[in-house]
Order: sequence, then C-alpha cells, then structure tokens
Amino acid sequence: MSLFQIIAVLVTLAALFSYLNYRYIGLPSTVGLMVMALSLSFVLEGMGALGFGMEERAAHFLARIDFNQTVLHGMLGFLLFAGALHVNFEELAQQRWAVILLATLGVVLSTLIIGVLLWLALGWLSMPLPFIYCLIFGALISPTDPIAVLAILKGLDTPKGLEMKIAGEALFNDGVGVVLFLVLVGIATGNGHITAADIGWLFVKEWLGGVVFGLISGAMACWLLTRVDDYQVEVLITLALVMGGYALAEAWHLSAPLAIVVAGLLIGNHGRHFAMSAQTRRHLATFWELIDEIFNAVLFVLIGLEVLVLIYTWDYLLASLVAIPIVLLARFVSVGVPVGLLRSVQVFAPNTVKILTWGGLRGGVSVALALTLPAGPERSVILPVTYAVVAFSIIAQGLTIKRLLKRD
Repeated sequence: MSLFQIIAVLVTLAALFSYLNYRYIGLPSTVGLMVMALSLSFVLEGMGALGFGMEERAAHFLARIDFNQTVLHGMLGFLLFAGALHVNFEELAQQRWAVILLATLGVVLSTLIIGVLLWLALGWLSMPLPFIYCLIFGALISPTDPIAVLAILKGLDTPKGLEMKIAGEALFNDGVGVVLFLVLVGIATGNGHITAADIGWLFVKEWLGGVVFGLISGAMACWLLTRVDDYQVEVLITLALVMGGYALAEAWHLSAPLAIVVAGLLIGNHGRHFAMSAQTRRHLATFWELIDEIFNAVLFVLIGLEVLVLIYTWDYLLASLVAIPIVLLARFVSVGVPVGLLRSVQVFAPNTVKILTWGGLRGGVSVALALTLPAGPERSVILPVTYAVVAFSIIAQGLTIKRLLKRD
C-alpha cells in the first residue's frame, strides 16, 4: 500500500467519524473520533476471532505506519504552531511562574512518584519491572500532551488564568519530559557514563537551545512578513517556518517542539499585530485552524486504531488498571506542590489543583515515545500500559472535565 493510499484511508475515516459524531453522537470532537476508532478496532478484533481475518488486514495496514515518525516528526510541529498562534503572550506571562514550575518541578516530581509507586505495585503483583524502566514510564507519561489538552480546551468555558496554566504547561513541559526520557533510556540501555554535567548540558541544549532557536526563527519570519502584503506568500512563510524550523531544530538536536511553540507565540502576538494586514490575519487564522482540525482528526483516529497492533494479556490489563490511579495520584501531588509554593505570591482560583489534575491529559506523544523504546520484555509491558493511560485520559477525563468546571 502506497503512502497516498494510507493517508487516503485515514482522512476518509476521520471525515466519516467526524460526520457521524457531529450528526448523531455529539461528543467533543477528539473524544468522539477516538471512541469510534476504538469501537472499529474492537469490531475488527471480534470479526478476527470469528475467522473473517479483518483484524489481520487492518493490523498489517497499521504496521506500515510509523506512529513515532508520524506524530513526533510529522504532525506535532503543525499542531503546536496552530495552538501557540492563539495563545495571548501577555496572559501567559502573567502565569509564567506557575507554568515554569509545573513544566519543570512538576514533571520531575511526577516521574519519581510514578516510577517508585509502579515499581512497588508491579512487584507486589508478581510482575516485576526494572526500576529504571518504571522511571522511563514516568518520564514519558508525566508531561501533559499539548495536542490533547488544547483540543479539549477549545470547547470549554475555562477561566482565563486557569486556561493559561493548563495550556502553557502543556506547551512547555515536553522539553523537560523528553530530556528525562532520553537520559533514563540511555542509562537503561547501558550508557552508564552519563553524569550530572551531561544531564545539565542536554537540558540546556534541548530546552534553552529550542527557546533561542524559536525566537530567532520566529523573528526572521516576522521580518519577512513585514516586507510583503500578500496573504498567500505570508501563509507560505509560516508554513516554511514550521516545517523548515522543525527539521533544522531536530538536525541540530534542539527541542523542535519548544522551538515551534516559541515561534508560534511570536507570530501569533508580535507578527499578527505588527506584520500583517487584516486580510492576512483572517486567512492565516483560517488556514491554521483547518490544519489543526484536519491533523487532530487524523491523529485521534490513528490513536484509536493503534490498539490493533498492541498485545494485551490479563497481566498487562491488570498493570494498566494499577497504573491509571498511580498516574493520577502523581499528577495531583506534582501539581499541588508547585501551587502550594506559589500561593503566597499568586492568587489561585478555587479547586485549581483538582482541575489541573483532571485536566492534565495524555495523548499521542506519550504513545510515540513508548514506541521508541528498544524491543524487549520491558517495552512489551510499557507500551500497552501507556496506551491504556492515554485512552483513559482522553475518554474519561476529556468527557468529564467540562462537568468538573461547571460544578466549580
């Protein structure tokens, strides 16, 4: 099957599921798409059990899609830029300390809590997983997924300050999570020479380097935008910024997601107000909203179908059921500590910790990171558990966060 045929199948399914959800189901778009894709997966599994062989053909189709490459090195840059374009920098700056602490201290604390509790729980259940791999799971599942979070926030009437905390954390915590993930995987796979200095340099290079590169590339794009007044050319410049900037940041081993977020903030605030005509602003907003909707639809369909290529046993299911409350508890503590530290200098809305805990969704980025792990028994455990936590997060938390906000 060619690349065009794979894309055609995914887009067709996304369009069909979007139509059915809009006309008959009425769930939030991302949740509805994933629920229907999961339902299709279970139907195909059932048909396979009855001897129709549909499951094998579907699994063969999905096996041709490199989920990690598709998400981390394909869709992510477009979706992050589209989300960052609509974030008000002044409102984000007002929440800067909360965002910084949640994206750094919060991720590290959550990784440690998940790693320790999962190691103890699986050992008690006679399903031991090496401690370093429990920490790896903590690192890949602790950062909230910006794609899932921003998609859910679109349909919610969230107080501005709280929305900025949730969205800002999701946009910036990937850099810390990825550095932790890379360091822990390096240790697990035999690189025992990693020192504190190596970790510090990797963090500076990835996180700070990504911020600086995003500022420079975004400023260059703004400079180009001020010198043309043709919306087609200007839209093309932003497209080149996302694709070229993401590829170059990856080639230089910088945090490409963080670079694109910073560039998107710069274009969405400074560029929108000082480098674009009203006509360009309208066309730019329409273009990136369409990119956001199309890519989100395809991504959540793909996440729902991915269950077809996972191997689930009763042990893995039990491990998943244990991991879900552990991840939520770690999220509660890792949010509560930064909020507690800032209460003396910043006012927080009632039930902020509860809403931040439940609104910290996980998504395709966590699954993509899990898929980069080297083949082995540890990966065989971590991958289905990661998927289960992501599915619970998007469906259960995504469906109930609006009710929680209304009640508070």
